[in-house]
Amino acid sequence: MKDLSPLAERFLRYVAYDTKSDAESETIPSTAKQLDLMRLLRDECQQLGLADVEMDDYGYLTATIPATIPERAGRPIPTIGFIAHVDTSPEMSGANVKPQIHRNYDGQPIKLNAEYTLDPKDCPALLDHSGHTLITTDGTTLLGADNKAGCAEIICLAERLLNQPELPHGKIRLAFTFDEEIGKGTEHFDVDGFGADFAYTVDGSEVGEVENETFCADAALVTCKGINAHPGTAKDRLVNATKVASHFLGLLPTDATPETTEGREGFIHPISISGGVEETQIKLILRDFELEKLALQKSLLERLAKQTEAAFPKSSVDVIVEESYRNMRFVLDDYPEVMNNAMKAVERAGLTPKLHAIRGGTDGAMLSFRGLPTPNIFTGGHLYHSRYEWACLEGMELAVDTLVHLVQLWAE
Repeated sequence: MKDLSPLAERFLRYVAYDTKSDAESETIPSTAKQLDLMRLLRDECQQLGLADVEMDDYGYLTATIPATIPERAGRPIPTIGFIAHVDTSPEMSGANVKPQIHRNYDGQPIKLNAEYTLDPKDCPALLDHSGHTLITTDGTTLLGADNKAGCAEIICLAERLLNQPELPHGKIRLAFTFDEEIGKGTEHFDVDGFGADFAYTVDGSEVGEVENETFCADAALVTCKGINAHPGTAKDRLVNATKVASHFLGLLPTDATPETTEGREGFIHPISISGGVEETQIKLILRDFELEKLALQKSLLERLAKQTEAAFPKSSVDVIVEESYRNMRFVLDDYPEVMNNAMKAVERAGLTPKLHAIRGGTDGAMLSFRGLPTPNIFTGGHLYHSRYEWACLEGMELAVDTLVHLVQLWAE
């Protein structure tokens, strides 16, 4: 890997760590191997000379870039935070990642291995990066740009600011979290102890994007109960819960699924089914950008449950819906300067800012509702959670440039 930038070298070092989280685990963090990368990041923060480097009892890592100017015009400069998560998605292996470097990309399909090809026909964003250096997988694992690209960019921001003390900025707090991919990244994060007035997750995708919205999200559990009986003597007695569940699933709308929606359209997504003849459970996730539409999804499930009970006398279908997270726009709208500065920073980096809504969630959504307004900034990675994941080095460098301009804007 000769002639790569320090940012690229950091990124490649980080993706070598298997940090996949586990939604079924009850430990904190969900996998101990996430702490291996946390310890490396801690050591690098200390080697750079960052202040207040601390890894707490849970495993969260925080550090400080001291201010070069604590106030301007007699007013204190807000403390800004930058946050990235170390875990990778449980949806694909993150072990033994073998990054492939493609210099001066020519716009043609990239053969990952004998079976899988990354093709611009399937990912048109590739065509925006002709002549750039791309990093892909070898087709057997994900890459880990989500969110090790963000980790590398934050550390490189710190290195640049420490090496250029003439750049004006206030106090900057850095944080590295775990278990973001399973929705538990901030459950035990000490927001008050972090001490930032505002923050940004560096966990986006396409170059130039700034994200101020997430889905509103709920989790639904549908429990279908039947009556078991010996199949040899089951006539007029047996009520098969697996068939009850199948009927319920068949009633779900086919035009409100992840595979049939885009943009600001919501969906209902069954993610697992388990059980047997007497009881079968269906887990679903509900998503929409607006609370009113999310409430309609819950009402729909309850209505379909009653229809299913009517189709299967003596069965019962119970629906329990629990809140997961809410659209961070509901908080960020009250702090317009947080988004305005992010958009201006993108412009100062020579890019056209793109306001984007995340069809998912981030640590920032949770933090925003805990009193720390936290939108999301791009990293330069693409096709997260898959064997086709890739990152553009030039885009990653532009992410660092954007962060440098952002801290100076807050100092102005």
